[in-house]
Amino acid sequence: MQVQQITLDGQQHYDDAGGVFPLIYTPLAASTATTIDENNSARNKSGNVASAKRWVSDNRESLALALAQHGALLFRGFGIETDFEFDDFIGAFELPNFTYAESLSNAVRRNRTERVFTANEAPPSVSIFLHHEMAQTPVYPSKLFFFCEHAQMTGGATPLCRSDVLLAELTKVRPGFVAACEQLGVRYSNTMPLEDDLASGQGRSWRSTLSVADKAAAEEKLTGLGYSWQWQDDQSLRVTTPSLPAVRTLDDGRKVFFNQLIAAFRGWKDARNSAEKSICFGDSSAIDAADMAVAIALADELSFDMPWQSGDVALVDNFLVMHGRRPFEGERRILASLVG
Repeated sequence: MQVQQITLDGQQHYDDAGGVFPLIYTPLAASTATTIDENNSARNKSGNVASAKRWVSDNRESLALALAQHGALLFRGFGIETDFEFDDFIGAFELPNFTYAESLSNAVRRNRTERVFTANEAPPSVSIFLHHEMAQTPVYPSKLFFFCEHAQMTGGATPLCRSDVLLAELTKVRPGFVAACEQLGVRYSNTMPLEDDLASGQGRSWRSTLSVADKAAAEEKLTGLGYSWQWQDDQSLRVTTPSLPAVRTLDDGRKVFFNQLIAAFRGWKDARNSAEKSICFGDSSAIDAADMAVAIALADELSFDMPWQSGDVALVDNFLVMHGRRPFEGERRILASLVG
């Protein structure tokens, strides 16, 4: 399989901070062109997927370097159509699996395979705001795969934002806020329901989130993680994290705005949660809403909206790039997988 890089409208360019964003790969038309009839279509399709896996295996090292530099890679036209083919494609990268069951994420998701699950079960009208995956917990993945299984929709793009660029711009206009984030860290508070709440982007039950069967086990796990907690009258569980990083330094020295501040401030709103009670600095002091407004405006300005097509696969560096979900109408099925 021969592969080329292509451009998309709105694609970003950072001459001094990692180049083009995101980087997009697609097979050369000549390398995938075949004459397909009813008898050989399945065989040709299978061959295309196998070729895609071989290409990944042959280019694994260069793809890892590209991801570290650019932050996000989009693979378009590689013949991936099903959750099992997506799983096979992921396997070609030979990256360690990070199961959703071992996470402390508060989003409701459903497994399709051991390492592939739905991206979020929240209603289409709900916005998922920019965040680093699971940065509101002490346990988070290093990379994310997304797969567009079906894209018959209006809206539904996945915004991507380079957190190193965001931090640099934010430092120019709100240096005191950035310094406080770096020095103090941040604490997150949220209330987890007794049962999964599909109407909320933060509706995962405390049993599922903590992978426990009862209150005693929940309290034991929270103690080990350094959380504080309070049981509510309706058997929901309100928790507050220890101080967690809000700014992270990558292996190459770049600093990133690594946190869930924007998502929590804008989106942690449901029957149990309110944004103004969801975040504070690590010393429990308040975060100024005016500082958050500037961070949100800059992040929105810097975002690239991934325009999904069925069969697309994206690989995102979770330490470098934030992601989210735009509201949509129609049928949108995005699957995900996490890398340890």
